[in-house]
Amino acid sequence: MAEVACDIYPAVFTIDENIRFLREVRRIAGICGTHIILFDADRLVGRDHVEAALRHAWRSWTRGEPIANSIEMEALLYAAGTRQCQVAASFGIHPGENRAYIAVCPPAPGVRDRLADLVTFVDEDREEIGPEKRERLADFFGITPEEVAVVGEDRFRDLVLERVALLDVYR
Repeated sequence: MAEVACDIYPAVFTIDENIRFLREVRRIAGICGTHIILFDADRLVGRDHVEAALRHAWRSWTRGEPIANSIEMEALLYAAGTRQCQVAASFGIHPGENRAYIAVCPPAPGVRDRLADLVTFVDEDREEIGPEKRERLADFFGITPEEVAVVGEDRFRDLVLERVALLDVYR
C-alpha cells in the first residue's frame, strides 16, 4: 500500500457560507486533480495531528475499508477520533474566521495559487497548546487528569494522537 504525499499549509480565512466556500474548494480540487482537506487548527494539537489523520485516512481508503464516502470526511473522522460524521465535521471549517490547516493530497501544481483567492497562507506556529485549548481538547478527546499525571503534561499531544490511532481499533 502506497502512502499518499500531501502538502500541508497553515492558512486563515473568513467564511460567510460553508456550502459556497466548499463548492469553490471542490472546484479547484477538481481542476487540479487532487483532494483538498480543510482542518480547524483550533481543534488540533498541531501539524502532527493533521499528518496522523491523513495517514490513517489514506490507509483505510486504500485498503477499501473507509468509514466515510469521501477521503475528505475520512480524514476529518480520524482527526476527531470518531465514527460520527456530524462530530467530525466540527473539525473542518465553520462560518466566521477560520485558522486552518489545508492539506492538498496529492500535491498538485497551481493549487496554492488558486486557493490564494480564497485564503491567506500564513507562517505562524500552531504547535502551542495554551491552557484553554488544552482543556477543550482534553474534554473532547476524553483525556483525564489521571492520564496526564501518568504520562506527564509534556506528553499531552501524544495522548490526543493516540485517540486518532484508536479509531482503527473501534471500527
